[in-house]
Amino acid sequence: MKTAIIIPARLQSTRLPRKMLLAETGKPLIQHTVEAARKCRLADRVLVAADAPEIVEAVRRGGGEAVLTDPAHASGTDRIAEAAAAVPECDLIVNLQGDEPEMNPAAVDRAIELLRNTPQANAATVVCPIRERAVLEDPACVKVVCRHDGRALYFSRSPIPHARTWREELLHQEPPLFWQHLGLYVYRRDFLLQFSRLPVSTLETTEMLEQLRILQAGGEIVVAAVEKQAKGIDTPEDYRAFVSRLGKC
Repeated sequence: MKTAIIIPARLQSTRLPRKMLLAETGKPLIQHTVEAARKCRLADRVLVAADAPEIVEAVRRGGGEAVLTDPAHASGTDRIAEAAAAVPECDLIVNLQGDEPEMNPAAVDRAIELLRNTPQANAATVVCPIRERAVLEDPACVKVVCRHDGRALYFSRSPIPHARTWREELLHQEPPLFWQHLGLYVYRRDFLLQFSRLPVSTLETTEMLEQLRILQAGGEIVVAAVEKQAKGIDTPEDYRAFVSRLGKC
């Protein structure tokens, strides 16, 4: 099955405007993400779906492939669904966020492989254990609970499962009880196009989590577990930390 990684990239992000083009490292942030995506052994193409010509030009200057998509799209999923028309030969589409330059390529490959091997599922994603209570209780950290067969039951910004009686050892039990969703998706191409046309669901609008549209519509998301994952870049502090880490490499 051929696979394309499509990276949605928006110019005017809320907390860190124009972050895709920040270049204190000597290259734009979006180029770092493209280079990380190219390290995935199961990806046949890497394509940036941009909402502004500036991003398209930056990607192409760095030797990458980019297409300009409708700036009015409400979500990254809508953006990659439009861009998927440029890769009709690909059966699987990976949605890798443009602000994830440190996403482990092995994690992406693991999600691709999982969906390839689970024909009944519509999509695959990645999670890692939560070992700190502050992270568990942070609404910015999306949590997930799964069935025994690894399919997602629910995603939430609230701590799930909810411990009626809190014990600190719950954070350290094996197998892990609490899981953080890492925001990487692999879709079957036909399902992606269908998903982008589904009406927004009540759970999705309540939690502000797109993946709940899939579950509420009866779709199945399979989950691959990894031990840990670098944080995405959402704020000026996140970007400064990324630049510092890169400088120490």
